[in-house]
Amino acid sequence: MNDRLAAGTYRCRDVARSVAAAMNVGVTWVDTAPNYASGTAEASLRSVLEACPQVRVSTKVGFVPDSDRPAARDAGVLPHDRDRGHCLARPYIAWQLARSRARLGRAPDLVFVHNPEHDRADRADPSRTLTEAFEELERSADAGDIGGYGVATWSGLSSGMFTVSDLTALAETVGGPHHHFRTVQFPVSLVHLTVVADALDGRGALVEAQEAGLDVFTSAPLGGGELLGAMTDELVRVIDPAASPVQAALLVTLSAPGVSRVLLSASTPAHWADAVGAAACEPLSPDRLRKVIDVLGT
Repeated sequence: MNDRLAAGTYRCRDVARSVAAAMNVGVTWVDTAPNYASGTAEASLRSVLEACPQVRVSTKVGFVPDSDRPAARDAGVLPHDRDRGHCLARPYIAWQLARSRARLGRAPDLVFVHNPEHDRADRADPSRTLTEAFEELERSADAGDIGGYGVATWSGLSSGMFTVSDLTALAETVGGPHHHFRTVQFPVSLVHLTVVADALDGRGALVEAQEAGLDVFTSAPLGGGELLGAMTDELVRVIDPAASPVQAALLVTLSAPGVSRVLLSASTPAHWADAVGAAACEPLSPDRLRKVIDVLGT
């Protein structure tokens, strides 16, 4: 069993095959979204999840897949002013969650509000849009339709649009002391080192998540694969001389304070074996992480 790695399905060409390879090395969590694989990712996972009921799954709400748009319009859940590819209106979230449950064949363990920075409904005050989303997700969690919820963001935290503390406070306002806000997801990697540097100094998103008792799922630990071209022999030696380039890159993310799971869209058994090797390594010390940051800068 490997609880530090999770199978991501973003940009996977064959979702079922990639996830099956992850499960074969003990990965117990799969992360997906209705818009992944041109809208087919969730349905592709159903048979895999039915065969492995112990594996947990998270999905997302927000992006409107092109394949779902006509049905959403016909159902009257896609307001005209939000029909731009992203929608966090309560009726649309409820409708999208019902479709996700049907496609996955089960209630998702977690549902992430997907890149709320893309929602154009109220960019001047994103808390209004997030409040609407949190209200529907709290209702769904109370009804047992989802296990809990979180926020998955690419730039919302780094841009200052909101903080983890803001999100936690909003969840407490909407759901009270027993709210169902459980997790945040954002990039942590060799090209997103500022958040690691902040954590080593006792501040920022990772520290706020730890203090709030939230799990942290990190996305794009290999920069969509592009990071591997920047893994020089010198950089690998600074991180861990015994590691492969992939393992060295992953080890930085795995060693960041407060990281719970690292999402990886690996497609072959060999890629997953390399990742499992990284997860088995001793985490880098704070001093070693600072050295890596000094070498690369933030």
